[in-house]
Amino acid sequence: MKKLGLLPKLLIGIIVGLILGSFCLKVGLGWPISLLKTFNGIFGSLLSYIIPFIIIAFVAPGIAELGKGASKLLGLATSIAYLSTIIAGTLAFILGKALLPVLLNGNTDLNTIDNTVKAFFNIDIPPMMGVMTALVTAFMIGLGMANIQGKSLYNVIKDFQNIVQQVIKVVIIPLLPIHIAGIIANMSYAGKVASIMSSFGKVFVLIIGLQTTYVIIQYLIACQIAKRNPITSIKNMLPAYFTAIGTQSSAATIPVTVRSVLSNDVEEDIADFVVPLGATIHLAGDTITLTLASMAVMMLSGQAVSFAAMFPFILMLGVTMVAAPGIPGGGVMASLGLLEGMLGFGGMQKSLMIALHLAQDSFGTASNVMGDGAIAIIMNSLSRSKKLS
Repeated sequence: MKKLGLLPKLLIGIIVGLILGSFCLKVGLGWPISLLKTFNGIFGSLLSYIIPFIIIAFVAPGIAELGKGASKLLGLATSIAYLSTIIAGTLAFILGKALLPVLLNGNTDLNTIDNTVKAFFNIDIPPMMGVMTALVTAFMIGLGMANIQGKSLYNVIKDFQNIVQQVIKVVIIPLLPIHIAGIIANMSYAGKVASIMSSFGKVFVLIIGLQTTYVIIQYLIACQIAKRNPITSIKNMLPAYFTAIGTQSSAATIPVTVRSVLSNDVEEDIADFVVPLGATIHLAGDTITLTLASMAVMMLSGQAVSFAAMFPFILMLGVTMVAAPGIPGGGVMASLGLLEGMLGFGGMQKSLMIALHLAQDSFGTASNVMGDGAIAIIMNSLSRSKKLS
């Protein structure tokens, strides 16, 4: 089991949850579901406690690192990456608003599932600060570190980042399959799992379809600017795409991405600059996933979905995920604070978002990597035309 990747473990958790919930429903046995619900309550409380620390530990140094290297090249590349992320999220909202009500029509309300059985007991672990307080604090510290000469605070925050990342890697990620098994078992025991799985299957198809379409749009725009053949450019990037599917990490795919970008006649210094930067700040694929998945969860929970609520969420996603933990599912971990603070997600909703995101993380990461290649083509064209000094 230890050698298995996270996705296979999640799939095993889903299967175990399905079997256990169905069996307990059939024989009228409630205590195993209550036991799992007790674990889920404690895990959810721990997750809520850690969220503010995740925000400060990753957003603050991420903003500081961008600010320290301020230059025209960096500023333009960052602006293009952020704009791409916002466009991706906005397109996801438009598509979701048009199609999700039809796809999810008549399906189960998630609020009816959580009350099927009760936990044996609850352990409340209150967070040390609210989500918005953590965001404002992270921005203040990050901008402050970018504007002072000292390195002391930056080094402390980076050490704190390493601690938080270890907690995510050693505690949160290994326990996620059990947590997901508990959620699925609860759904199965409530007799609602078929409709929920059907709903999420439709959402997956929508997510991957939009990610693929957005990659094509990016290359049509980039190749129009650079006067190149978009089909050839996309073909040259396919090694990076399939590597990203395997690694589930933009950072781990950087060597292959650089080689693929160079095959598109991008200058080496541009490739060496844009690709690592894009791996950190350009998360269009994740934004599509998080936008559509959060809209689906909101609709299934009976919450209203409006542009007024979703657009600020999309804008903040582009900033908060700047320095997402460099692990599978890092994007959703960085967004948990926004889901709670801006969209009002509770423990079960956040857990479902983690499961939904991780289940398609390979494709989201591959979309991010392909987008980095398109940005590199644009930056290379602007550099050659001497629009940058």
